[in-house]
Amino acid sequence: MKETKSHKRRGKLPKIEVVDLFCGIGGLSFGMKSKGFSILAGFDLDATCKYAYETNNEAKFNYKDIKEVHGIDINKYYSKKSIKVLAGCAPCQPFSSYAFKNKEKDPNKYDLLYEFGRLVKEVQPDIITMENVPSLLTFKEKDVFGDFVHTLKEAKYNVSYHVVYCPNYGIPQTRKRLVLLASRLGPIDLIKETCTPDNYKTVQDTIGNLPPLKAGETSSTDSLHRCCFLSEKNLQRIKATPAGGSWKDWPSELVLECHKRKGGKSFGSVYGRMRWDKPSPTMTTQCTGLGNGRFGHPDQDRAISVREAALLQTFPRSYAFFDNEDSISIGVASRYIGNAVPPRLGEVIAESIIQHIRNTPNER
Repeated sequence: MKETKSHKRRGKLPKIEVVDLFCGIGGLSFGMKSKGFSILAGFDLDATCKYAYETNNEAKFNYKDIKEVHGIDINKYYSKKSIKVLAGCAPCQPFSSYAFKNKEKDPNKYDLLYEFGRLVKEVQPDIITMENVPSLLTFKEKDVFGDFVHTLKEAKYNVSYHVVYCPNYGIPQTRKRLVLLASRLGPIDLIKETCTPDNYKTVQDTIGNLPPLKAGETSSTDSLHRCCFLSEKNLQRIKATPAGGSWKDWPSELVLECHKRKGGKSFGSVYGRMRWDKPSPTMTTQCTGLGNGRFGHPDQDRAISVREAALLQTFPRSYAFFDNEDSISIGVASRYIGNAVPPRLGEVIAESIIQHIRNTPNER
């Protein structure tokens, strides 16, 4: 009998195909697509994401509640000889620190990760990736993450997960995300970090070359480079805020009454300005609002624009968010961007999968 030898894969990789659950406008898919993955389809319950997802990823957008999706709905997209990847970023709001503080505990939302686990069992993909907020690890209402990992291990997947500090992978914001990888092909893990504090990408690197704006203006050359109007009082407040500072730097007559109370003093990051020489704060669904975090421009008296938020979330300038960008809603655009997985994080996940496949022995 001929001896079987194990060899690492060399040369051209097999086709890697992806179906993206909770896809939104497609940040995760786009990052994986940029690394050569074939994006087949996305599923989401926000129908307004269809244009951006399909236009940028050349994949089918399915407007469907994940609870009504079954394995047959996903498996019909994969080809027979491909490596099948099932990706998903279940909505993170139920596990966020905001939800904990405000007791927003909707079981219908945090059960979405159980739906993901159900689909894993029905689809039986080769590789799984999941991204969410780190607080999912310590969610007290239910061991949602532990149950998900148990489901994967029972189905014979090798599982790894890490809390990723995004600047360590070239993303210019202080976002922290829980990233899970699982594979039936063998052990899998994230690639090594690509940046250190000495070479983190900064706000200056990312948006420093955009033309200046005043509050409420739209650039004449870029319809996404538009920012929110500020009241006269808020203009006074942003002018009184130094780079890296917040409302705590204001004279008392500008401080809101809620911040003068004992409980309000803990909200130190609101009405803050970014710094040119540091990564930005995490882009949220309210990232273009001055009072919602450290979203003040480093030296212009305004909040950041939609374009600046998109760039800090690592979307390229070519990314099409709307069919008609001349009449966009800043609020809707901010929600799209804040809910998205940064495309660069999608690239990191794709690079990790490629490394895993190359290091997985081929039986000959």
